[in-house]
Amino acid sequence: MLVRTWNLFHGNAKPPERSAFLEEMVRLACADSPDVVCLQEVPVWAIRELGGWSGMTVLAEVAARPSLGPFPSTAAVGRALTSLDHGLIRSAFTGQANAVLVSPGLRAGDESALVLNSRGFRRAQARWLGLGLVARLAWASERRVCQAVRVTDGAGKTILFGNLHATSYRPDERLADAELLRAAAFVDGLAAADEPVALCGDFNVTAARSRTLSDLCSADWGFDGPGSGIDHVLVRGARVSEPVRWPDERRTADGRLLSDHAPVDVTIE
Repeated sequence: MLVRTWNLFHGNAKPPERSAFLEEMVRLACADSPDVVCLQEVPVWAIRELGGWSGMTVLAEVAARPSLGPFPSTAAVGRALTSLDHGLIRSAFTGQANAVLVSPGLRAGDESALVLNSRGFRRAQARWLGLGLVARLAWASERRVCQAVRVTDGAGKTILFGNLHATSYRPDERLADAELLRAAAFVDGLAAADEPVALCGDFNVTAARSRTLSDLCSADWGFDGPGSGIDHVLVRGARVSEPVRWPDERRTADGRLLSDHAPVDVTIE
């Protein structure tokens, strides 16, 4: 089973341009018929387009809803405003979602989601970590979620997938670490006995700097597969290949580099 994770950067190139290339990115991510693709930073308006672009079953979870500053908006309004200059406006109005794409040969079901930085969790962790006001405000600035999707193959075997995009706060990566641990506990609690689990997404922490990643890949948790960057596919309960980060040329189209993240692939046996 080929599993891929990719942060789509809201369809922007690197460096960002006035136009966006979201459809090209999704088609590229699905061109070689992967079995499961986990996406992050999907504009909310694009959720309904993903099925047509990918040819796969789409399960999406909105993390941040479209807004005009403090006021709620709609996906259509967010899309129209952002189209004026994608590189400048980026995600200011569109909101964002996570999505799991599942190939036609597999069956998706039993979808659940958890807010990773809910108010109560932030409050408790802020006391535990001794966070100052600036860090607390940064943590509350954007809602983050982990979605869980159970995927069944033709033989009736299941794998539980978790897809998350953790908070990015460079002055204190413990925020992302806390969310990652919360996501792992959430998915672990949903998994059946001896059911393989894949935890995928943009964790915003590297294996070299993350206490949580070290713990998850210990004998206690039993996950394998941390990559060298901040995008990961961790697998427990099944044999898995080493993660492969796409080289830049593979995500280059018409001379532009698509997204500020590279897709990461693993093969689960």
